[in-house]
Amino acid sequence: MALKGDRYEAQTDVSFFMDETAERGGVVVISTVGSGVAMDQSASLATYAATPSGTVPLGLLLNDVVNIDQTRQHINWHKDEVQQGSKVALLTEGWVVTNRVRPDITPTAGQIAYVGPSGYLQNVRNADSTDAVATVGRFLSTKDEDGYAKVYIHLPTMA
Repeated sequence: MALKGDRYEAQTDVSFFMDETAERGGVVVISTVGSGVAMDQSASLATYAATPSGTVPLGLLLNDVVNIDQTRQHINWHKDEVQQGSKVALLTEGWVVTNRVRPDITPTAGQIAYVGPSGYLQNVRNADSTDAVATVGRFLSTKDEDGYAKVYIHLPTMA
């Protein structure tokens, strides 16, 4: 569980597909984009980038992306699951409580949140040779004993 129910979703986006399994609560970036408005073009893909250098953050993933045999079981709607290759909901403005914060960092309230490796959030621009360059919001708390922190997301940010 990467997101707690305690959140405020002011603005979301459903323009992108996700072609890999993923746990909700991290920041996804542009993988590829379709042409024009591209609302229903599966070429518009979001991903958790292994290294965020040079990437453009899209938003915080609000769905668990799963790859299940739907002839044997159904999607768990109560857990906001979507099938791999489907559209995903991305938070572009609001706040969440997530544990997708790099385990080796300790943010404090008020620090800027950057997208880190594999969709993790971090409080430093460059840490341990992973280049986090894109600002995605601000930390509103420190991590609790379970590793969860409250983060305000505000995208798109202009450099």
